[in-house]
Amino acid sequence: MSDDSIDAILQLPQRKLVVSQNDVYLDRQVRNEIFVLMVEELRGSAGGRAAGSGHRKVDRVYGFSCDSGNCSKFFDTTDQSKIEMFDIPYSAVAMDIKLSDGRPFVVQGIVDPEFVRSYRSVINNLK
Repeated sequence: MSDDSIDAILQLPQRKLVVSQNDVYLDRQVRNEIFVLMVEELRGSAGGRAAGSGHRKVDRVYGFSCDSGNCSKFFDTTDQSKIEMFDIPYSAVAMDIKLSDGRPFVVQGIVDPEFVRSYRSVINNLK
């Protein structure tokens, strides 16, 4: 498993938000588009006395296209001016997914085809 495979990225200890077109079952032959927004932990963000009023800053966005059991990365940026064009899904919840080897894993995320479409539109406009 390479360091930039979707499995490796999903298992990184860094906080992340997953936005997908369909439920994430990497062990099945399901077509899916999955975006992973890596969240930079800022002082005072989430959980302190201010009940999470700190802000979340996304410092990297990955885009994966999955088909026939294969997920290939088609987008990867750390460019803050590009990242700012992506809406952050504040409605993300704990999401059960399956990794390629069938192991269950929990991430923060949302299944939302509209979000995925808007992200695709952002990427198409960047080219």
